[in-house]
Amino acid sequence: MADAQTPQPKAFPVSWDQFHRDARALTWRLASAGPFQAIVCVTRGGLVPAGIVARELEIRLIETVCVASYHDYQSQGALKVLKGVADTIANVGGGAGHGVLIVDDLVDTGKTAKIVRDLLPRAHFATVYAKPMGRPMVDTYITEVSQDTWIYFPWDTGLAFQPPIRNGSN
Repeated sequence: MADAQTPQPKAFPVSWDQFHRDARALTWRLASAGPFQAIVCVTRGGLVPAGIVARELEIRLIETVCVASYHDYQSQGALKVLKGVADTIANVGGGAGHGVLIVDDLVDTGKTAKIVRDLLPRAHFATVYAKPMGRPMVDTYITEVSQDTWIYFPWDTGLAFQPPIRNGSN
């Protein structure tokens, strides 16, 4: 249990409908930033927005980069690249990621983004949500949330009663 002096993160629950709207809004911004020949999604959070962006921009060449960072859902641990990017994708557009779009759900501290940026330094990095510490690592995002906000994505939650915010809930 946290002590009284440790601030609790603010809760930001996101529904499937809201996430879909936000991912489509991201696509509208990206439409003028391309053209992109391939998408690299950062797993696992980037899988859903990358699918939406790929459909809307009609991109069929999709790759994953697998980075493990959150180990118990709310604390970021040591980062580990579980699977890098295939050479065929890294070499699109002359190499280093030129013409590649990297998609993730969120940039938080920017640590995961830095690892992926190092793999594809010339790629365009886009996230649906961004926190202040990680925001400099991305080129395009839709919604900024405070660093002390915890986003509850629809694939991580179920329907449950939420008490009013004034009653001490986040």
